[in-house]
Amino acid sequence: MVSRALSASLGRALRTAARRPASLRSLATAVAQSPFTEVTTLSNGLTVATEAHQHAQTATVGVWIDAGSRAETDATNGTAHFLEHMAFKGTGRRSQHALELEVENLGAHLNAYTSREQTVYYAKSFRKDVPQAVDIISDILQNSKLETSAIERERDVIVREQQEVDKQHEEVVFDHLHAIAFQHQPLGRTILGPKKNILSIQRDDLASYIKTNYTADRMVLVGAGGVDHGELVKAAEKSFSTLPTSANPIPLGRLAHPKTEFVGSEVRIRDDSIPTANIAVAVEGVGWSSPDYFPMLVMQSIFGNWDRALGSAPLLSSRLSSIISENNLANSFMSFSTSYSDTGLWGIYLVSENLVNLDDLLHFTLKEWTRMSIAPTSGEVERAKSQLKASLLLGLDGTTAIAEDIGRQLVTSGRRMTPQQIELAIDAVTTDEIKRVAQKYLWDKDIALAAHGSVEGLLDYNRIRADTSSLLY
Repeated sequence: MVSRALSASLGRALRTAARRPASLRSLATAVAQSPFTEVTTLSNGLTVATEAHQHAQTATVGVWIDAGSRAETDATNGTAHFLEHMAFKGTGRRSQHALELEVENLGAHLNAYTSREQTVYYAKSFRKDVPQAVDIISDILQNSKLETSAIERERDVIVREQQEVDKQHEEVVFDHLHAIAFQHQPLGRTILGPKKNILSIQRDDLASYIKTNYTADRMVLVGAGGVDHGELVKAAEKSFSTLPTSANPIPLGRLAHPKTEFVGSEVRIRDDSIPTANIAVAVEGVGWSSPDYFPMLVMQSIFGNWDRALGSAPLLSSRLSSIISENNLANSFMSFSTSYSDTGLWGIYLVSENLVNLDDLLHFTLKEWTRMSIAPTSGEVERAKSQLKASLLLGLDGTTAIAEDIGRQLVTSGRRMTPQQIELAIDAVTTDEIKRVAQKYLWDKDIALAAHGSVEGLLDYNRIRADTSSLLY
């Protein structure tokens, strides 16, 4: 299944493959032999998707929900994450102790996480225990007790979690980056929520969030590994048949939120007790279904990641890593392309203890960005494509990673691209495509900048912003 929004990229790839009949034949053989994703939609709108591996003795099953912190308000921010904590505190059928004992006796692993746009509950178990795992997940999703005493106990746990997150410079910087890039909008809020919300969220807030967002049409039940599609559909019909449907159902992959506006702006949190400057710079990126999704990923891969602690650091082929390494401008950097349903953030996160040369660090980084609009080389584009394919395809190692890929793709685009289709889409990206997306998204565009630590050496925003369109090197 191929996402409509990505059809342009795939079309180019298929036309290219058509000029190489042998390649196309080998690809067709690979596609025919590889596992495929079966999808069924139940009468109440719940989507069931599986990728079965005949000889796998374990399986991952889980529910991907098209709702996260973005579905909250300022007053209820933190509810989705709070609810994730409450899910394992007992249901109408299972006490917390009974739930934990049952999972342990199965030798299974039960887990959950919350992001800005998704909430996920999943279990990894033996093949024979898949129906029981589905029953457990459906029980905690639909019948959580949400006892007042448990809510009060969990507040302290979440506050401590927030304190731990606040000690991680990268987490702090990226939360601030979202807050300024998407000011006064749902995507700009943190996932954990402010401390005052954590301390004030009540049972009614949690129950209201479940009623509004935990609906069949916004959920995908995924199975990967030792699963049978027909059996999983039967288990879903048994366990999720009473799951309600939204009053106004929206097909998976369609926008369920107002369009988010990107704001060029900055925030600097100076703390000279921190020996490094931790800086994130980003432009507005692309959503999951954008036809520019893969070209932007390839362009991100051109810059890649770099850390001077690695033995091969000076030898990496990224031009930016060579400049930074030779001039000792930073300790490390990490490029990123983060996508949401309707927008994204594309940029770089830099850590440096060379505090007197922060201007040079940002200057040469943004000069490399502007070079993408003028003269990306075919060698660096091909290298980036190979590295990106390796990263994405090696990331599908294991049933949990495959389930994650299926669930995310179905929730965000309504369809799943196979690894072969992803490979074709990446292969279709050319040097001219990189130049085009760089001119569209990078050249002379407003930036969002978040800096934390010893950041006194950062120059004025307008000085930094000017480097996004300067032809001077």
